[in-house]
Amino acid sequence: MPDISAHQRQIGGKFFGYLAMLLVILIIGLPLFWMLSGSLKDLKEIYTFPPQWIPHSPKWSNYEEAWTSVPFARFYLNSVIITVFGAGAQLVCGILCAYAFAFLRFPGKNWLFLGVLAALMVPPEVVILPNFLFFGNTVRDWFGLEKNWVNTYQALILPGAATAFGTFLMRQGFMQLPKDVLDAAKVDGAGHLRTMFTIVLPMAKPIVITFAMISMVNKWNDYLWPLIITRTTEMRPITVGVRLLFDAEGNNNWGVIMAGTTFVILPLLIIYLFGQRYIIAGLTAGATKG
Repeated sequence: MPDISAHQRQIGGKFFGYLAMLLVILIIGLPLFWMLSGSLKDLKEIYTFPPQWIPHSPKWSNYEEAWTSVPFARFYLNSVIITVFGAGAQLVCGILCAYAFAFLRFPGKNWLFLGVLAALMVPPEVVILPNFLFFGNTVRDWFGLEKNWVNTYQALILPGAATAFGTFLMRQGFMQLPKDVLDAAKVDGAGHLRTMFTIVLPMAKPIVITFAMISMVNKWNDYLWPLIITRTTEMRPITVGVRLLFDAEGNNNWGVIMAGTTFVILPLLIIYLFGQRYIIAGLTAGATKG
């Protein structure tokens, strides 16, 4: 006879597992739903207690007002440029470094990789002042420029080109690739570039796409460095520009602000919906082997 107690424990484990997932979904989803709901309300509905989760008469004009109150089109353009070129630079640097650490032999390799791991423990805020001084004065002195690179796309993109996390993540994924295929490519006379582009990258597509999406999300959400290195409204990305919707005296129209915040997170939701299977597969692939 089957073990009834074991079967009951299995059902109980699944029940509590689904209950925990439901709790996590509520914790994450309720603030998001409240933001979307609030973006369609006026101030009276937003301040109503108990809260009204569904607006009685959706106020779509909040989105129009948010879009026209500040130059959102320019903010979007800046964010797209920063995200595409910034994530692209991180992807190129991460792939090249990960391939080197996974497949090449050179003196001090393990020590250098230890340095990469140590870089993961350095908070990004620590390097903000050195980066600002570098792009503000050092670049101008080194290259003989008339102006520094403050308030430029170069300064927004270049500091984040190197990536310790991407190097580590993709190196772990590359090391799980079957050695027989790589050895066969070597026997056929394939060099490192050919091996990387025709064998390693196609086989490691989930981990590469995973890091690409993580990098894009991080670049899109970046706030502190763009806030410090930019000076004019025309150079602000959308994460900094949406702050202009707030009133300096505190008389905020929260419906308009929530509508503007929806403009910020909407591209990220679309990216995640289309790429979630790659993220899951990539993180799983890179987390099981050292």
